[in-house]
Amino acid sequence: MPDDRNSDVPAGQIAVSPDNPCPFLRALVAGGYVEGHTVPLAELCRRIEAASGEHGVQKTAVGIKTYLVAVGANGPLHLIKSVTSGAVLDELRNGPLDKHGAGSRILDVTGHVLEAEIDRLATFGRDCRNPSGGTERGLTNKQIETFMAANLKRAGDAAKFYYPLLMKGEWPVLFNIMGKGEGEERYLSVAEVRTLFVERRFPERIVARLISNT
Repeated sequence: MPDDRNSDVPAGQIAVSPDNPCPFLRALVAGGYVEGHTVPLAELCRRIEAASGEHGVQKTAVGIKTYLVAVGANGPLHLIKSVTSGAVLDELRNGPLDKHGAGSRILDVTGHVLEAEIDRLATFGRDCRNPSGGTERGLTNKQIETFMAANLKRAGDAAKFYYPLLMKGEWPVLFNIMGKGEGEERYLSVAEVRTLFVERRFPERIVARLISNT
């Protein structure tokens, strides 16, 4: 199983395979919240429910959506194994959820981050009022939709008809979990996106949620 043990792995982190292309899952693995190979679906759902910060019915809804995505993430031939054993996180690349360059392109096929693509992401946002004080670059929900549409347009004929559906389970979900602020002022911080991709590390408020539900 290929991983990034030959690159700079921050102290205290676990190496993550480049064949796990999801930044959120990469941070879960790097932080030791889940295993890097096979993860039981119940455990994966529990972790993402915790990270979401939701409660009650909303928390259950997060778990159901996670299950529906994760059960088919390794492809139809892996369905039974996914149900009985779990999702294989280091075998997600080239699977049903891989958009082959029709997404943000921030993470390349070798697991390395392309900073220029994070800079491009920032151009779709604006300076947002940080609830903790000051301002920072971020993307609102509508700006994320514009960003995803631009990614599809950039991909041209390589974009499949079902990619927009896949995208609804990526950036919008990250926005829901890591967003700051409320209502129309809620935004996804570009700085926190950079930390998530580059350092494979969550903001402290997300870490607190994960720890409290360990």
